Amino acid sequence: MTDELELAREAGDPSIAAAADKDLPPVVLQVLPALVTGGVERGTVDIAQAILGEGAIALVASAGGPMVYELQRSGADHVELPLDSKAPWRILRNARRLEELIRLRNVSIVHARSRAPAWSAWLAARRAGRHFVTTFHAPYGLKPPIKRLYNQVMARGDRVICISHFVAEHVQRHYRVEPSRLRVIPRGVDLERFDPGRVSAERVIQLAQRWRLPDGVPVVMLPGRLTRWKGAELLIEAAARVARDREFLLLAVGSDRNGGLRQELEAKAAGLGLGGRFAVVGDCDDMPAAFMLADVVVSASLEPEGFGRVIGEAQAMGRPVVAAAHGGALEQIDDGETGFLFNPGEVESLAVSLRHALDLEGAERSALAERAVAHVRENFSKALMCRRTLEVYDELLRG
Repeated sequence: MTDELELAREAGDPSIAAAADKDLPPVVLQVLPALVTGGVERGTVDIAQAILGEGAIALVASAGGPMVYELQRSGADHVELPLDSKAPWRILRNARRLEELIRLRNVSIVHARSRAPAWSAWLAARRAGRHFVTTFHAPYGLKPPIKRLYNQVMARGDRVICISHFVAEHVQRHYRVEPSRLRVIPRGVDLERFDPGRVSAERVIQLAQRWRLPDGVPVVMLPGRLTRWKGAELLIEAAARVARDREFLLLAVGSDRNGGLRQELEAKAAGLGLGGRFAVVGDCDDMPAAFMLADVVVSASLEPEGFGRVIGEAQAMGRPVVAAAHGGALEQIDDGETGFLFNPGEVESLAVSLRHALDLEGAERSALAERAVAHVRENFSKALMCRRTLEVYDELLRG
């Protein structure tokens, strides 16, 4: 693809491709900073596969990353551009290159998933006269005031997709997007991957051995990147209170990308009497097996998350989930029925919910798991997310 763009430039014809032929399959271009790991990247690959499954053509533009291989293996094309840059001159240059790509490949719809590349994509789509779609993945911060202007591009889509009703309310309140342009499409859980029936005992045993977990000790798990706003310190403080009369091991599953936080957390745990009962095990490439090892999964974010992907994934695996009662978690958990909620930022409230989850036994635990799995399958599946996103594309293509 890069070679084709270079040939187009050398020919001096940025509009080398004519307007999209209606007899040809539609082409959808998704734009994001990079294809590393996370909910945005996962959703991009899932939608690309769904586009291909409908006989259309899927393109993705990003700065690259380890998920490019998975994307290309599915049959989608990837174009490498420095879309992870926020520099104004780079955004303008990316806009020119995206416009060339749009014309060259007869792109029908441009779908932007992050702010910096969205500015480039919006400029390119407007110049080329193509449909522009955005996905709001979070309630972006509004301070300083320049931030609101920077965020504004995500509200300029012909259709603005929000990953939860919480995010949709934020968008309507702060950006005044007309309801006719707004679509709520929650993130989807891959129910083929996150299915307890498909996780072999060997996978679980291998992971337990790698992490050196003692037999018979309940596991409380905090999945996700190790950052302060994920609430690891809050969880350690709550766990210290619960540990006075209950035995369990506290695991943080995720890497310390900022450096130094891991040591702080280990020192805090030791100081609160959790020495030997708290561990940071780093990134995990088999989260379904990890969830099978967990007796309780915790989402302790200090700030509301747009959705909270690990909640749905853990529920799909039948694990009791304890989550802060704000953001997208409120749409995934019915307190006491499909999981447990606690007051955000409150140590004692989290400790109470942890006790409830750890004390589940036999039939009560099985019943909660059954309700949680059914809730995810009905409302938060990858298939539903893909179908509803394709309906948005189809809506635009049909005018």
